Amino acid sequence: MPLNKRKQVRLLCAVGAAALGLPLYLIAPGGLTKRQKAPFYGVNFAHRGLHSRDMSVPENSLAAFELAAKAGYGIELDVQLSKDGQVVVFHDDTLDRVCGVHGRVDAFDYSELKKMRLCGSEQAIPLFTEVLRVIRGRGPLLVELKNGPRNRELCEKTYAILADYRGDVCIESFNPFIVAWFRFHAKDLVRGQLSQPMRHYKGETSVPAAFLLSHGLMNFCCRPQFIAYRIGYRPPTIRLAMALGAMRFGWTSHEPRNEKGRDGVIFEFYKPRLKFK
Repeated sequence: MPLNKRKQVRLLCAVGAAALGLPLYLIAPGGLTKRQKAPFYGVNFAHRGLHSRDMSVPENSLAAFELAAKAGYGIELDVQLSKDGQVVVFHDDTLDRVCGVHGRVDAFDYSELKKMRLCGSEQAIPLFTEVLRVIRGRGPLLVELKNGPRNRELCEKTYAILADYRGDVCIESFNPFIVAWFRFHAKDLVRGQLSQPMRHYKGETSVPAAFLLSHGLMNFCCRPQFIAYRIGYRPPTIRLAMALGAMRFGWTSHEPRNEKGRDGVIFEFYKPRLKFK
């Protein structure tokens, strides 16, 4: 073969290898030992605690967490910062839906937030430390860190609080840079990437960002050890990341059949088995 032909073949092989290798590099998950995996494998996690559909037991309330812990379920919850830097357990960015108060959570000091009531009940917005005292290690904990303007502070304070907790904990976020913080600063904690199909981002981010996030193409920065994907269609890149070793979590389930093909399930409004594997 003439020399120039050999060079062309080598170049084509290099280009082909790069074309195959780049997607794998982007979506590859982080490694996970059997010991790290065991507390969360096959677990049903009560979404925002074991709250009720009529909100007589409100989401993310101490009552909902006590019910879930007493039953032995895994527990999923959300953390974010108050204006004065307290780590509070609350899902929405704003208080309108749950508390009937107009404004963002991070626009109020905790002294103001604790006076508000959840869904018209007697339950108040709890501190993360209060929730941990209620759960007391009675089930594995899945902590979602909400995206906001002070993400590094939230990561640092959440991790500092968990340092004194005696129980099984993993973390997750929709923001891959939050997950990446734990990759580099908290390697002892199992970390996961929350994601969903593009259409569900609904203007929360740009179209290019939604594409990257929905297809797991930001995994290279955070190397998630599990992927919690909205139940339904999963793109080929997400399925490949799971085939490469990422634990397969699904949210939010409303029926037991969603356990099939998954390693962990985040559920609400029914009472499944504690573990299904």
